[in-house]
Order: sequence, then C-alpha cells, then structure tokens
Amino acid sequence: MGRYDFRPSRVHQTATHLFEIGRLRALPPWYNIVADFPPSQILVRPIQRTQLEKKVKRKASRMFQPAQLTYPEDRLRRDFYSDHPWELARPKIVLENDGNDSKGWDWSRIQQPEKRLDGESVIQRQMWLMHHEGLDKALAYDRARKEFYKVRNLEELERRVAKEEALHTGAYFGKTALEVGMELEDKAWEDWKAWATAEVTTLRQVRQSAYTGLPGEVEVEVTKGE
Repeated sequence: MGRYDFRPSRVHQTATHLFEIGRLRALPPWYNIVADFPPSQILVRPIQRTQLEKKVKRKASRMFQPAQLTYPEDRLRRDFYSDHPWELARPKIVLENDGNDSKGWDWSRIQQPEKRLDGESVIQRQMWLMHHEGLDKALAYDRARKEFYKVRNLEELERRVAKEEALHTGAYFGKTALEVGMELEDKAWEDWKAWATAEVTTLRQVRQSAYTGLPGEVEVEVTKGE
C-alpha cells in the first residue's frame, strides 16, 4: 500500500541489461520503438475533460421548454372564484357526449341546455357580453353575476317547494348535514363535561386529603350541577 512499481517504466533499461549479460539472445521487436517513444514519467494520469463536460457549466437553453399557456378566461375565473370560493365545492359533471358539447352552447343567455349552472357559466357569459355588447370587464361581470344569482334563487325555491310537497304526501327525509353536525357537537360537549366533573372531583379530594392527612377516608359530596 502506498508504494509505486517502477518496473514498467524501466523495461527498455532492463532489456538492454539482459542482452548485454547474455540472458537474451536477441533484442525484442519492441526494443527500438520503446527507445523512440519511452513510457511517461508521470505516474498519475491527468483528468481529460471532454467538450461535453465543459458545456455542462452553461445554463440550459430555454428553447425546448414548454411555453406557458394563458387564456383570457383565466383572469375572469380567478376573480369569480375569489368572490365565490364555495362554488368550487359544488360537484361538477365533466362527462360529455361527443366532446363537442360546448360548440352548441349560446352564451347570449346564461342557462344552457344539458349543462348545469356553475361558475363557468358566469365566466362564459361575461366573455360574451364583453365581445358582443362591448361592455367592460366590471359591468359584464356585474350583469352576469346578477343573472347567476337570479337563476340560483329560483332553483333553491323549486327545491324547497318540491320538498314541502313530498313531506305533505308522506315522504321522509333523513337528517340534514347541519343536524348531524349539531348532534356530534352536543355529544362532544357532554363527553367533555363528564371528564371535567371527574377532574374537579379528584382535585377536591386531593386538597381535602392534604388537610386531614387521611387520604381516601374523606367523602366529598358533589352537587348535581357540578
């Protein structure tokens, strides 16, 4: 370990010595070639950097990176959903019949056949008003938003009337999400109340035992309201 073998670099000198003392009858074929091109005296091979490795230091070209696609509707969507974040929680149907359903829609009105009213309806209606009626962004948004509210209120009214008619004819509906949430909240409150009562009782017993010196013999009466 740590020692160098210099015999390969002295092969010409060794061959000459062996020929002079008669150990070799003839000089080897490579004798003259090694004399003209002797082995290197540098024991460590220098690092050979290729042209490709030198180019790695340069920044990668942006020529082959995909371009960022932007659409005029992107800003309108950002404005609408920032004002109506709960619209993103509504379920949406992304299934289409032939993939060209949107080509048959007419955004001169906000409601479209075979399409559920959602935030995209407001955005497309706003785009139509800006392009066909020359309204600016704010006025077109305000008009499309009011039409959206009107249709949503009518849909909510229809659902309430339908539910009342169903209840009148004997239909039964399960608990609403609000009722389920209130029951869970009441249960959590009662559990915490029982735990707090037990903790207060234990703390009072410990305090009274410290005065009497007889832990476990003092009975503590807990009122019903505690």
